Amino acid sequence: MNSPRRVLIALGGNALLPRGQAPEAQIQVDHVASVAPALAVAARHHQLIITHGNGPQIGMLSLESGDDRSISRPYPLDALVAETQGLIGYWLQQSIAAAGLPGAIVSIVTQTLVDPNDPGFGNPTKFIGATYSESDAKRLAAERGWAVKPDGAKWRRVVASPLPVGIVETPIVRELLELGVTVICAGGGGAPVVAEGTGHRGVEAVVDKDHVAAMLALDLHADMLVMLTDVDAVYADYGTPNQRALGRVSVEQLSADDFPAGSMGPKIQAAAHFARKSGKEAAIGALDDLAEVLTGRAGTHIVAESDN
Repeated sequence: MNSPRRVLIALGGNALLPRGQAPEAQIQVDHVASVAPALAVAARHHQLIITHGNGPQIGMLSLESGDDRSISRPYPLDALVAETQGLIGYWLQQSIAAAGLPGAIVSIVTQTLVDPNDPGFGNPTKFIGATYSESDAKRLAAERGWAVKPDGAKWRRVVASPLPVGIVETPIVRELLELGVTVICAGGGGAPVVAEGTGHRGVEAVVDKDHVAAMLALDLHADMLVMLTDVDAVYADYGTPNQRALGRVSVEQLSADDFPAGSMGPKIQAAAHFARKSGKEAAIGALDDLAEVLTGRAGTHIVAESDN
């Protein structure tokens, strides 16, 4: 591998719990354990910051909370994001340490600052939870007051997703990295908060974790941003006879293609933003290909300018 560098790795929620699988605890633990050895190896050669998605998990917790007749109202989304950070971070800590991580690892419940006037509050776009048929999704929307939208061939619940403005715990993460600690943070995009007085107050939203990962990577001066998901690369003309995997591309080359806003779109936007602002490389690839993605042998690698 190359000389040590600081790498932010963002694990997709669907990579930890593939679409169609039941949200059983052991299934998710097994998926985390399967990627932990690659993360432990990467941590021996690079300084890692790890973030993760939580779409399937927060959807499950939200559904359970909505069905609980012992409480007068469901738990708010910011609290559920914090809960998933603890849950998934705990699994990651245990699995990566057991896989041979040489140093300390810690998971931080992270708060992400958002603008209370962000237009995202009025236009829900962030998918969470299970997939449904159109008829079931619209029935649940009517019963529970949800907003729902198509996600591929299925339908899912969507919630407000304001853009991140800052991460409250960034100075703490920076100090831990300087001590040589592997840090898990900003899970699920971080618990969304707005400034209030001298502190912060949670709001009903889920911040897109890819945008948060890019912002955090820039704030921490990461040398590379890696977003791992359940596909091996970004595909141009996806779903058509002309689809093709993209290898090394510039931000300008990416902008010529159209990518779905609800799936690959946010990852590409976040990767392009990081590459443009930092002048460094971002990559998108499969969780199982982590070692190859880090060395450029797999995935899509996005740079600010073309090598030609």
